[in-house]
Amino acid sequence: MADLRPLLFAAVIAFALPAFAVDAPAPASAPASASSAPSDTSATVRFQAPTATLTAADPALEARMLAITGELRCLVCQNQTIADSHADLAVDLRQQVREMLARGLTDDQVRRYMTDRYGDFVLYRPPLKGTTAVLWLGPALLLAVALTALAIVIRRRSRLADDHFEPDPVFEGDAPANATDRLSPPGTLA
Repeated sequence: MADLRPLLFAAVIAFALPAFAVDAPAPASAPASASSAPSDTSATVRFQAPTATLTAADPALEARMLAITGELRCLVCQNQTIADSHADLAVDLRQQVREMLARGLTDDQVRRYMTDRYGDFVLYRPPLKGTTAVLWLGPALLLAVALTALAIVIRRRSRLADDHFEPDPVFEGDAPANATDRLSPPGTLA
């Protein structure tokens, strides 16, 4: 079902665009009818909405191309997908994916071609295999090491006596009158 969403979206866009078109003003050579608006052209000027131009003749093909290039990393930018990037290489790769889909290749065949040519780096979701195991397991291992180190530090600190820790700092308003008061425990008179 997730693979059909881009196709449905492209079909809805293709059918919805003509419904939102705004009437353009009549050409100057057309005669004005008696029932039309006043002859003042500044009052009758209408906004003409820009129309989207499809890159491919087939909106379904364009939706498939966008879905595939949305999963591939731009090799120039490296933080954008091929679909989002404006780099020359990304434009060329989008056109190449469009041509491969027009020839009848499946989405998996296009992805396989890209990974064979550029490696697993081009995929935003690389497959789990020996060479990419660090990418998948690395964050979990780092978290486990950090939690273990935290547990060890807390355990060791709980076993230490109070004299191993620095005393709380004394503020100006809480300063004792003399040095002997500083050494006496709280609640006792010096």
